[in-house]
Amino acid sequence: MAANASVPRRQWRGFGPAVPALVLLALFFVIPVVSLLLRSILEPEPGLQNYAELFATSTYARVLYNTFLVAFVVTAVSLLLGYPVAWLLAIMPQRYANLVLAIILVSMWTNLLARTYAWMVLLQRTGVINTTLMKLGLISEPLALVKNLTGVTIGMTYIMLPFIILPLYASIRAIDPTTLQAAALCGAGRWQAFRRVLLPLSAPGAAAGGLMVFVMSLGYFVTPALLGSASQMMLAEMIAQLVQSLLNWGLGSAAAFILLTVTLALYAVQIRFFGGMR
Repeated sequence: MAANASVPRRQWRGFGPAVPALVLLALFFVIPVVSLLLRSILEPEPGLQNYAELFATSTYARVLYNTFLVAFVVTAVSLLLGYPVAWLLAIMPQRYANLVLAIILVSMWTNLLARTYAWMVLLQRTGVINTTLMKLGLISEPLALVKNLTGVTIGMTYIMLPFIILPLYASIRAIDPTTLQAAALCGAGRWQAFRRVLLPLSAPGAAAGGLMVFVMSLGYFVTPALLGSASQMMLAEMIAQLVQSLLNWGLGSAAAFILLTVTLALYAVQIRFFGGMR
């Protein structure tokens, strides 16, 4: 009996080092999330009117639509651009691959605000892109590339690309090269080898990177605020405005809780379908 009683004690003793992390998690995540939920259903009066207002009011519904549209487009474009870069990194000599990876990492570490302002300079009506296109005679008047969803998508795709490239690169590097050689020997063309061999085997990296980009895009604030406009507002900017300017904590909490719920649901789907594919 004494030996059996000592087993739970040993288990709890091994649990001890995790206590500080669990306390921090409770203080800075669990309690704030519960507080958000309570405020969303209790302010200004008990009920689900805040959630109903978010989906029923055309202005708020438009913000939700903009948020998911931009997140989806940024994720899709990042995947389309990230696959060839990750593939080239996997097949090029290691010293060149290390150089390109260093450039990608430096772009990640560069201040986000500085990168966004750089895109403002490039995309504005008198910026480098419009000026160059007009000098080449490709356009007759400047394109509207900022203060709209186009500018937001361009800026966010540039920022999110490393988060797609790195997990894809890790997945592709883990694929045995003889698998692709065997596909070629069996008569598969390049497109067939990519679609039937490389794409399924690299799916965990694509899913992890795509999920990361989509979730980060849902909650992005700086780039949409600087490259977008009030008519194309996204959810994070709306939450900040509701809380800081309008002091509508109930509605802002409801919007934040919807964002958190979507994020957790996406992680659950990713774990369900790709958690075992490692």
